[in-house]
Amino acid sequence: MRKRVVIIGMGDSGLLSAIHLSGYVDVVGISTKACMLSGQELGLRLSRPAAWLPVSMIDFQQYRRLDGVEILHGRAQRIDPAARRVHVALATGATREVAYDALLIASGVRNGFWRTDQVESREAAEAAIQEQAARIAAAATLAVVGGGPSSVSTAANVKRRYPDKAVHLFFSREQVLPGYHAATRADAMARLQADGVVLHPGHRAVVAPDFFGEMMSSEPIRWQSGQPPFTADLVVWALGRVRPNSGFLPANMLDDSGFVVVDRFLRVAGHEAVFAVGDIAATDPHRSSARNQGHRTVVRNIRALLLGRPRRMAAFKTPPAHRWGSIFGVQHEGLRVYAPSGWALTIGPWLTTWVLFRLIVAELIYKGIRRLDPRAFRDMR
Repeated sequence: MRKRVVIIGMGDSGLLSAIHLSGYVDVVGISTKACMLSGQELGLRLSRPAAWLPVSMIDFQQYRRLDGVEILHGRAQRIDPAARRVHVALATGATREVAYDALLIASGVRNGFWRTDQVESREAAEAAIQEQAARIAAAATLAVVGGGPSSVSTAANVKRRYPDKAVHLFFSREQVLPGYHAATRADAMARLQADGVVLHPGHRAVVAPDFFGEMMSSEPIRWQSGQPPFTADLVVWALGRVRPNSGFLPANMLDDSGFVVVDRFLRVAGHEAVFAVGDIAATDPHRSSARNQGHRTVVRNIRALLLGRPRRMAAFKTPPAHRWGSIFGVQHEGLRVYAPSGWALTIGPWLTTWVLFRLIVAELIYKGIRRLDPRAFRDMR
């Protein structure tokens, strides 16, 4: 009888883990969303949903390596490590217990209005995205609050999509993108200015302690740093505040902030058969197993455990000192990718559309996506 791995969370980390495990064990994935819904590229999601949706909202049935994977649409209510059971509240209203030989926690975090833990149908999620994009389109003046990649992406993409809008970006430091290399920060600042985004460094907004940017607003923004209030037709709060989706887990698995404590093998401390990966796993200050091949490490280690060969487990490698990746998303000139060293490369539009998405993403990374349609990126202006 084949072993069973249960994965809680089917975002990028959980999905990739399921894909790489599916050939060796039975896999059950638990997802609050009815499809794969990316939390990346907020600026494109808000400014060009027609281009973003076909590559960022994908039915699980489109992934070839998920054909033998059972997907439960619902929410994990609690786990019983002693009995090796997960209790699930299904979207239908029913409940179910699922037994496991190994458990992978990949439940991620909540961040603003675009990364939630709500149990949603595909139709409801898409309707919310279209409504948010329509509010952006209708605003003559847009304020974006925050200095991280989501805020930078939003300001740049909205300004490029709607050149006549007044787009203001407010951030508390002297430069955007803390955690990135100095060269990356300088390049991003220059690009924002070239696009016509009005930059406001040194602005720290007054917000309630329990506000995480769950909604866009239109009230005047007030500042802890003493500047006069600012009024815009619409305010996008991209504060970088995150909350872990860990309410279903025992307290002894969590650190003081609610993230899952793991060892160097991405195994949950004190639980031999429980692992964690992605934004939920407290691996380092940036929780970088979400971006540094953490799924490959955890898949290898789960297989080693189930084969009775724990000595073959591999340690998660120390991540780079600086964050890396795409910040602005696909543009008419292609995709600009930043290395941890600050070096940047722009991949041209043809290579981005047909080589990056259709070959590297669909076939190499996700091991086969039946339908991935990046053609709308070719028409960006």
